[in-house]
Amino acid sequence: MNNFILIFEIILGLLLIGLIILQSKGTGLGSTFGGDMGFYGTKRGAEKMLFILTIIIACLFLLTSLAGVLLQ
Repeated sequence: MNNFILIFEIILGLLLIGLIILQSKGTGLGSTFGGDMGFYGTKRGAEKMLFILTIIIACLFLLTSLAGVLLQ
């Protein structure tokens, strides 16, 4: 069981790193692909989905880390 938790935690960690790298700090997803966002706007579309997915993956990572510690 601990091997399953460890592998799941590694996968979640790699997903979390990837999601964080996809999010450009303060510029928005539009400028990543060539668009110019010269103003601050609310998160929409893919950027909002990445933001929410990052929060969900981070919570799952935290829960699996706690489960790994408690089940040792």
